Amino acid sequence: MRRKVIVIGLDGLEPSIVEAMLGRGELPHLAKIRGSGSYTRLKTTYPAQTPVAWSSFVTGTNPGGHGIFDFISRDPVTYLPDVALTRFERPKSLLAQARVVNRRQGVPLWQPLSKAGIPSTILRCPCTFPPEELLGRMLAGVGVPDLRGSQSKGTFYTQDRTVAAEDGEQLVFLDSGTGSELTTRVVGPRNPRTSPAVDTFCEVRVQVDQAAGKLVIHTGGSPSRIEVPEKGWSEWVRFKFKFSLLQSITGIARFYVRQIEPHLEFYVSAVNFDPAAPMFPVSAPPDYAKELSDKIGPFSTLGMAEDHNGLNNGRLDESAYLQHCDLVLGERERTMRFELDRFSEGLFFMLFDTPDRVQHMLWRFRDRQHPGFEPDLSPELATRIEEHYRRCDALLSPVLEKVDETTLLIVLSDHGFGTFRRAFDTNTWLWKNQLLALKDGCKPGVTPGEGFAGVDWSKTYAYAVGLGGIYLNFERRESGGILEEGTEAERVRRAIQTGLADFPDLQTQRPVIRSVSRREELYSGAFVANSPDLLVNFHRGFRVSWQSAVGGFSHCMLEDNMRRWSGDHIVDPESVPGILFMNRAPQPHQRQDQARIIDLAPTILHYLGVAVPESMEGASLL
Repeated sequence: MRRKVIVIGLDGLEPSIVEAMLGRGELPHLAKIRGSGSYTRLKTTYPAQTPVAWSSFVTGTNPGGHGIFDFISRDPVTYLPDVALTRFERPKSLLAQARVVNRRQGVPLWQPLSKAGIPSTILRCPCTFPPEELLGRMLAGVGVPDLRGSQSKGTFYTQDRTVAAEDGEQLVFLDSGTGSELTTRVVGPRNPRTSPAVDTFCEVRVQVDQAAGKLVIHTGGSPSRIEVPEKGWSEWVRFKFKFSLLQSITGIARFYVRQIEPHLEFYVSAVNFDPAAPMFPVSAPPDYAKELSDKIGPFSTLGMAEDHNGLNNGRLDESAYLQHCDLVLGERERTMRFELDRFSEGLFFMLFDTPDRVQHMLWRFRDRQHPGFEPDLSPELATRIEEHYRRCDALLSPVLEKVDETTLLIVLSDHGFGTFRRAFDTNTWLWKNQLLALKDGCKPGVTPGEGFAGVDWSKTYAYAVGLGGIYLNFERRESGGILEEGTEAERVRRAIQTGLADFPDLQTQRPVIRSVSRREELYSGAFVANSPDLLVNFHRGFRVSWQSAVGGFSHCMLEDNMRRWSGDHIVDPESVPGILFMNRAPQPHQRQDQARIIDLAPTILHYLGVAVPESMEGASLL
């Protein structure tokens, strides 16, 4: 009989929560898998990030073997942050289309499976954009941008002229007339055919029905007319954005009505690629996304589909955000059920990202020591994470129905989770310790200018970009580099390692950082040169500041994290392992407590009878 492997990823499930809920009998499907096989904590990657860990899952290698080290990389010429997962190449002519390149390297497990004639169904795996050819089907995950090229840029519409735009959003002011109908626009992608490039848009008309407490929207798209209740989300609306008389592109978005009085405010999600006709392929084969859309209805294609920016910016409240998460989760469940019904051999992989997003945004309600803890809302929201875990457990019901004696079932998370109370500004620490220099008169977090505008690179030895990475300012690598490998570079490394290890937070009387790792201690493989030179491993409760992450400075070295993004996992990876359930017990020579995420690809290939490529470092657990 043909063997099957089903892998369900539950992004970010925290072992301590899972184990406590198992003990209370609240996760019956996970308990059933454990009872028929095994459960263990799963060693994650350095750093413990979604794109890094899932890339190691599919390639069976440390990040040095696949080249993904963070969500954020840096351009050594400009020192500015860059998206680490994909690269867009400009078209060579006005008639040509831009090209997108997946930066993940290595040999993903579906390649040897395809060569062996074994099909794979890969759904929403990170770092699969653009999708590659395989025997089977693939729908891309984290890494797919919105139609404007960002990772999630929604639009807030308001009649209140005192409102200012927040990070990662567009702001549109509505007319404040007394009439019940207003005209505005949904903003689409920039038109590359014009010089300079200008925004495309679709005109929409909105009517306020105060008696019914709803907004009637004439979309100019499909459907042409929708009704959205106050505090509610709309269905998907398909818009057509015209570049010229002969060229246009479609995208899909949802409306959320925040309030209709005393003044009108509503929100439009990031405009997603239309799965029926995406600007760039989001599936393999390319028409698979359209087939899926025809079968289950329109669905989000954005890599990070849950609208955390809307909540972070206060345009959505927690109820609206959780509604949106439920919509995303429902789409994923319909996708999974549709594909499971026709799955008969090979590999099936499905990732549910939503638990990660729910924990990022709601952790503060379960942590009374979090500076953003809200006692009035906490009774209602403190247990929402556990409720979501129960929802994830229920998703496994149709999966278990598909399992027979030929099926290896794996349920895992890529990392764990914890609170994020205090933010540490690495670049400010480097400046205070004379490892990063500013131009005369400049001060961190005070001087006008974005990012590194005030840095004097001719006197700078190191700088931070990304969620924990530090780069040395090397000659011939960075455009303004001053360091040569040798005694001076070694001095800088040691100064950073010794200075940051156990760095104290005087306010909380706790150490901030457990250790600083050198890249040669963590990584091996063809792409090590692309990694940060040093990685900061934070204690639980601390994380790099938002400003340092994108190449800049905060106004102080340590500050309370007051954002709604209150949970995180960018800490010492040893303290945030993932979870691993299998319906098989590991071989006696494999100790369960040594399972690593890089072991899963060899395990799957071994079970399906396919030779494990030499590039894979992991070992089969079976």
